[in-house]
Amino acid sequence: MEEPLKVTRKHFSKLGGMFVLGTVIVFAVQLIPMALAQLFRPEWIQDPNINLTMSMLPMYLVGMPALIALVRTVPAETVEKRQMKWWQFLLAMIMCFGVMYASNFVGMIFSTIIGLIKGSAVQNTILNVATSISMPLAVLYMVICAPLMEEYVFRKLIVERTVKYGQGVAVLVSGLMFGFFHGNLNQFVYAFTLGCFLAFLYVKTGKLKITIAIHMAVNFMGSVVSLTLLDMLDLDRYMEIVAGGMDMDALMAYMSENALGWVLYMMLGFFVIASILTTVILLIVCAVKKKITFERGQVAIPRGKRFSTVILNVGMLLYCIFWIVMIVMQLLQ
Repeated sequence: MEEPLKVTRKHFSKLGGMFVLGTVIVFAVQLIPMALAQLFRPEWIQDPNINLTMSMLPMYLVGMPALIALVRTVPAETVEKRQMKWWQFLLAMIMCFGVMYASNFVGMIFSTIIGLIKGSAVQNTILNVATSISMPLAVLYMVICAPLMEEYVFRKLIVERTVKYGQGVAVLVSGLMFGFFHGNLNQFVYAFTLGCFLAFLYVKTGKLKITIAIHMAVNFMGSVVSLTLLDMLDLDRYMEIVAGGMDMDALMAYMSENALGWVLYMMLGFFVIASILTTVILLIVCAVKKKITFERGQVAIPRGKRFSTVILNVGMLLYCIFWIVMIVMQLLQ
């Protein structure tokens, strides 16, 4: 199927443009209740649970549906549905954890280097939010709402509007736009790689329930499990002991009282290492056996023209520039 590059570029420009408009709406509906609370109930702003709810509810109930309506105006192609065996799903989930943990480590290194350069630590926005809200809200927004909405928007909507240009293009565009949408460096690196991996699963299976389930599992580990372990470790008391000169009696009492937490934390550490090593081995095996392949789409973008066609257009450039500015602002805080 022949299609002029100009037409293809306009297609991606419209996709990026709809996301830009949708993003503006998302920001607007979040700012309005915040502004009203600042005027009439300023104490709500200081409560992390109310603050987060005033931000999340307008986004999920108004902002994201508006974004979805805009993106749906862009022509789409149906992704073929294929079966996935239970053991393939299990391996995919393990690899997803490995990809997420490894790329999160890389992101932390980047953030640390930038923090050293600018002379102050880079704020980890999502960690600050996660550690300040109640567990029920963490489950609701991070484990349930986020995976459902994000998989529909960044996997289904994007992949179905880009897959006709090739599975590889769909995977990279989905991962890039997903990573940028998080708006901070701490999350961009692992959100990009995680987004690419989930998009790969979606183009190969056409089943959103698979990527939603894995996304929920990842967020559950990153929020509920991690926060529970942090509470069990009582790190504030540990830091007090360290700051007080490492009194051995106090340290032994602390370790005795928090032994279960440290055991579980070590088990999590082993799981992280095991998932990363398993992922590396499986990727090497897949590469050697050429199991990871990307099917060509109905429309082929010539080599050397893909970046300029897919990214260097008005809509996609605006989307990328908007979020790059947001990330830079977060780094400078």
